[in-house]
Amino acid sequence: MNTEARDAKRVVIAGGSGFLGQNLAEHLVGLGYDVVVLSRRSADGGQVGRFAVWDGRTVGEWARELEGAFAIVNLVGRTVDCVKTPDHCDEILRSRVEATRALGEAVRGLDAAPGVWAQMSTAHIYGDPPELVCDEDSAFGYGLAPTVGKAWEAAFAEAVLPGMRGVILRTSFVLGKGGGALTRLAKLARLGFGGKIGHGKQGMSWIHERDMSRLFERAIEDESMEGAYIATAPKPVSNAEFMRALRRAVRAPIGLPAAGWMVRIGAPLFLRTDAELALYGRYCVSKRLEEEGFRFEFEELGAALGSLFGK
Repeated sequence: MNTEARDAKRVVIAGGSGFLGQNLAEHLVGLGYDVVVLSRRSADGGQVGRFAVWDGRTVGEWARELEGAFAIVNLVGRTVDCVKTPDHCDEILRSRVEATRALGEAVRGLDAAPGVWAQMSTAHIYGDPPELVCDEDSAFGYGLAPTVGKAWEAAFAEAVLPGMRGVILRTSFVLGKGGGALTRLAKLARLGFGGKIGHGKQGMSWIHERDMSRLFERAIEDESMEGAYIATAPKPVSNAEFMRALRRAVRAPIGLPAAGWMVRIGAPLFLRTDAELALYGRYCVSKRLEEEGFRFEFEELGAALGSLFGK
């Protein structure tokens, strides 16, 4: 599809004001799309796309932006980078399910619904197997994240219209300088705390921000793409390998390791986050993307980090 054919095609990104959404908005605008961002707040200076305010729960004036749109992209979800109090767990689940349901209710009231809905999910749906390499056919895991992931995808299955092409991207750790967990990890590495976390064998499945945007672009444009995909680069690494590569990228000469007990105490007290995000992990690959010929720009972790930190 050439740029001329894309002109005036509208893509509505729900939850597009954050790190991942703004990367995608910039990518799509560069391809000639008209991007509308659904957000709980109005646009700040320098953000990409036209903004429409919504509450993420109910249908309102924002639904007009979906009429005749080319595609919907749903990225909505409260961050999991927090201490998992009961209230936070409830918000993590409800933010994803309620936003998906609201979009589904909105499209049912349209005369001309978008032809494709690209839905974010999580690769954490497979749980935290210590050694198993998971692909799209692997069993789902146990715990908060798999429960949330299954509820999120079930809400999507109920919301998407018959005849609308639906694509689910089960997203792994997105590497980017503009936000997300990499910013915090890089800061710790520069301070000398970039060693392995816990035993260091836990899997880290990752994807460069540009490849993440390219996957959403493909989901929007490629009519053969449908169903669930794992959105991850083809070479996951252990935590010890990841932290070693990060130290090289930020030119940190030393990296003190963090024992498991230290992380369990320090993460909630000093970083206000969940220790298990660092102590557990998973090795994921996408069998479907390989079979369908998707080519990543960044297959190697070193090259991906080097592109972000100027090496």
